[in-house]
Amino acid sequence: MLTKIRIGILGGSGYGGSELLRLLLFHPNAEIVYVTANEHAGKSVSAVHKNLLGFTDLEFSKTREDLSELPDVDVAFFAMPHGAAMSLVGTLPIGTKAIDLSGDFRIDDAEVFAKAYGRDQTAAELQKKFTYGIPELFRAEVAKAQFVANPGCFATATILALAPLSANRLSTGRIIVDAKTGSSGSGAKAAANTHHPQRSNSFYAYKPFTHQHLPEIEQCLSRVGSVDSSLVFMTHSMPVSRGIFASCYAEARNEMTTADVADVFRDFYADSRFVRIVETSPDINWVKMTNFCDIAVHSDGRTIAVFSAIDNLVKGASGQAIQNMNLMFGLDEMTGLLFPGTNP
Repeated sequence: MLTKIRIGILGGSGYGGSELLRLLLFHPNAEIVYVTANEHAGKSVSAVHKNLLGFTDLEFSKTREDLSELPDVDVAFFAMPHGAAMSLVGTLPIGTKAIDLSGDFRIDDAEVFAKAYGRDQTAAELQKKFTYGIPELFRAEVAKAQFVANPGCFATATILALAPLSANRLSTGRIIVDAKTGSSGSGAKAAANTHHPQRSNSFYAYKPFTHQHLPEIEQCLSRVGSVDSSLVFMTHSMPVSRGIFASCYAEARNEMTTADVADVFRDFYADSRFVRIVETSPDINWVKMTNFCDIAVHSDGRTIAVFSAIDNLVKGASGQAIQNMNLMFGLDEMTGLLFPGTNP
């Protein structure tokens, strides 16, 4: 009988932490032994996350500044604001694995990181030990990793949409990515851009040419293959709670039909259960609450359009983190994650 993976969650009060709890409580090989939330220390998890009432007796603890005496855990999930994990991961007990859901360890180049996130990379040596965790692209590396940088939500939707083009050198010239996200991507704490009256009937662009996920996307695609192009990446806020929808447009290197492109994508993701190639267009309602990424492709011969949809909190965050954990501990990557969405 496989021993349970003992899990610590640092930062359990936000949406990322909430989803980790929701999913891991029903994971057959997981045991959550420690969960932190400084402002809720001493409170029961179900008092903060009322959807978990009756499913756990866990209580929140304060996050320690030194994790060397962390309760005996096999893996620590860091679901904390950007900047926090840099000062904490290095204090973990020797041998403890870590999966960071923030952006602290996603970008290799310290100068690029500083420009993207507006803060210095203060753990540059530690960053070299992190593996970028998109399982569909880097399964073998993730399986051997001690530390994994979980990808960003926009990055996940965009990279999965463009990786087959990059790996097969199917595009040339400029690639335009028009991506939209729901309000939960801004976190659990209320702010002007997440306030319901602002978001409910609104649609707007933000961070043009400066979104922090752009260098992460470029870095990953350069590892997958050669893209003879520049990437124009634009993000938008849409009036829904969950979901990311990315529309990507690329100039084909050689003339290709929709069927030609679809064959490439099906072959590329043949061993990836969580990527589904669909016809016409994906819909965020089909992937909401799931770890799936739905992708559709179209071509008029010269221009390839790729559409992808994910749940930003599951495949774009906590679900993918658990998928990475499964690989790191020798489990089937689908363990605890293979369930459909809702309809409607």
